[in-house]
Amino acid sequence: MQELQGKVAVVTGAASGIGRALADKAVAEGMKVVLADIEAGPLTETEAALKAKGGEVTAVHTDVTKADQIEKLAQKTIEAYGAVHLLFNNAGVGGPGGAIWENTIADWEWVMGVNLWSVIYGIRTFVPLMLAQDTEAHIVNTASIAGLITYPGSGIYKLTKHGVVTISETLYQELTLKGAKLKVSVVCPAWVNNRIFEGERNRPAELQNDPAEVKTDPLLQQVEDGFRRAVQHGKPPEEIADKVFEAVRQEKFYILPHPRAKGMIQTRMEDILNERNPSSPLPDAG
Repeated sequence: MQELQGKVAVVTGAASGIGRALADKAVAEGMKVVLADIEAGPLTETEAALKAKGGEVTAVHTDVTKADQIEKLAQKTIEAYGAVHLLFNNAGVGGPGGAIWENTIADWEWVMGVNLWSVIYGIRTFVPLMLAQDTEAHIVNTASIAGLITYPGSGIYKLTKHGVVTISETLYQELTLKGAKLKVSVVCPAWVNNRIFEGERNRPAELQNDPAEVKTDPLLQQVEDGFRRAVQHGKPPEEIADKVFEAVRQEKFYILPHPRAKGMIQTRMEDILNERNPSSPLPDAG
C-alpha cells in the first residue's frame, strides 16, 4: 500500500504504547482511524487528542478477548467509514513471569485471551471483509522478539507471541496462494518504552489470582526485574510505528525494529538446525 491518504485504519490497544503511536502515525498519514481499547478513559483521551490534530477518528470501547466485541468493532468501522484498509491487531499484555508450572490457569486464560485469541478473532472477522473489498489492504499483527527466541520465564507470553508469528506466516502464505490484494506483516520488537508490565490494571476480575496461589521464584524474579529495567530504556513507540508504516509500503512481512536482536534469533535457529540443546540468551535492548 503506497497511498494511505483517506484510507481506513483500525488499531486495537490504541490508547497506549505502540497502539497509540500507530494511531498517531495513521492520522499523520491522513487516514481515517478507528481506535479500540479496553481502557475507556485513556481511549476517550486518545480520541480527543487525535481529533484536536485534525484527525477523523472514531473510538470503540472493545474487549479484544471477546469474539462478539471484535465483530462489533468491525461493524462500527464499516458503519462509520465503509471499509477497512489497514488493520493493526496490536492489543497485548506482558502477563506474569515465573515458572510455567507455577503460573495459574487464570494467568494462562488472561494472557492467551489478550495476546493470541484477539488476533485469531481479528483475522476471522476482518479478513473476509477485506477480501470482499478487493482493494489494496494490509494486516499488521504485533508479536514480539519473544515470538522468535526463548529464555527463562514469561512462558505464557512467549507461547502467545510464537503463536502470533506462525498465524501471521500462515495467513501470508494462504493469501499469497489466493493471489489476494490483502497483505500481511508481523512486527517483532524487543524492548519498547511502554506500559507492558502494567497490564494487571486491565485484568478481568474473574481472572484475578488468589494471592495464596501466586508463587515467586527468586532467580526468575531477577530475570523479570532486568526486563523491567530494559523496558525503561527501550525504543520509543513512535520509532516502532515508523518502521511498521515503512514495512506496509514495502509489503515487507517480517518487521524487526531492534537489529541486535537478530543475533539471538540466529542462535535459536542454529540450536534447532544443529539439534543442539536450547541456549538461554536474554533479549537484547538493541
